[in-house]
Amino acid sequence: MSETLKILYVDDENDIREIAVMALELDSEISVRSCDSGSDALTIVRDWLPDLILLDVMMPGMDGPETLARLRSTAETASIPVVFTTARTQPEDLERFMSLGAAGVVSKPFDPMTLADQARKLFAKTKS
Repeated sequence: MSETLKILYVDDENDIREIAVMALELDSEISVRSCDSGSDALTIVRDWLPDLILLDVMMPGMDGPETLARLRSTAETASIPVVFTTARTQPEDLERFMSLGAAGVVSKPFDPMTLADQARKLFAKTKS
């Protein structure tokens, strides 16, 4: 049995967040927490230190790229892999997100049945 993967899912849209959390929790070896803003994410990350963060790009207040920049500026959170979730998946968008330091991008709408597997694969890629 492998170690539990701790994932923080951040999205300002309640419906999407609920579906994502349910989808990730289908994998018994994934522990999930969620929140609806970048500022809440920064607080949770300090207390919980997830293995992976799935982070919405477009949120009011602090958006995904700004949240990622703040995570990278603190030693204890700088190495946590962050995967952006977004409907903006044109090649230039993907290139920009990766240049910001994202470990990957999950396009929206995502398939709830494969989200946990996608998250595991992206996490594994950061460890290889």
